[in-house]
Amino acid sequence: MRKFSIAPALVLAAAGTLFAGPALAQATDGPFTGPRAGVVLGYDGLRPGSTSGSNIRGDRGADGLAYGGDIGYDVAFDRVVVGAEGEITGSTAKVDNDPVDPNQFGYGRVKAGRDLYLGGRIGYLVSPTTMVYGKVGYTNARLDLTRNDTVTETGNHFNLDGYRVGAGIEKSLTPRTYTKVEYRYSNYGDARLAYANGANTNTFSVDTDRHQVMAGVGFRF
Repeated sequence: MRKFSIAPALVLAAAGTLFAGPALAQATDGPFTGPRAGVVLGYDGLRPGSTSGSNIRGDRGADGLAYGGDIGYDVAFDRVVVGAEGEITGSTAKVDNDPVDPNQFGYGRVKAGRDLYLGGRIGYLVSPTTMVYGKVGYTNARLDLTRNDTVTETGNHFNLDGYRVGAGIEKSLTPRTYTKVEYRYSNYGDARLAYANGANTNTFSVDTDRHQVMAGVGFRF
C-alpha cells in the first residue's frame, strides 16, 4: 500500500491549513454543511499501467457502467468546504479476451466487482449554491475471475489496493438536495489473489489504472 500512503497525509495537511486560517475559524450553516447520502452512476474504464516492475501486464482494458452509493459529512467555513466520504460501487466492466490469449489484460478473464472508497475532499464555493472540489483517498477494488464464457464466476478474485484522486462540481438544488459530476483517477499498486476456499496469496506488485466520469444526486440530512 505504499503508493497511497500519502493520501491521508495530504487530507490532514490540507485540512490543517484551512483550520489554521483566521478567516475560517468558525463553521457556517448552508447547503454544503452536514451529513449526506446519494447515488452515483457513470463511465468506468480499467487499463493496464506502464510500470515495468508490475507482476501484471497486458495491452487491453475493460469498459462499463459504474453504479452505487455514497455517504459523507461536510463542514463549510465561509467559502471553503471540508468533508469526508465513503462509497461503494459495482460495475459492468469485463474482459472478453480472445481464447487464444486470455491474459491480454494481465488478470485473465475477469469482470469488475465491488469497489470500496474512503477519503476526503476540499471544496470552494464559486456561488452560494455551486461548489468546485478536489478529492483524495484510499480505494480497494475487486476483479472476479470468470470461466471461458466470461460470465460464470469461479469464486476466485483479485483484491486491488490503491489510491484515488479526483475533481468535480456540486450544485445545490434545494437546501437539502444536490447534484454533482466528477472525474476521478485511481491507481492500484498492490494485489492479492483470493481463492474460493478463503485462502489468499501474498501481496504482489501491479500497476492498474482506472478512469471514471460519474454523475450523482443526493440528499442532506
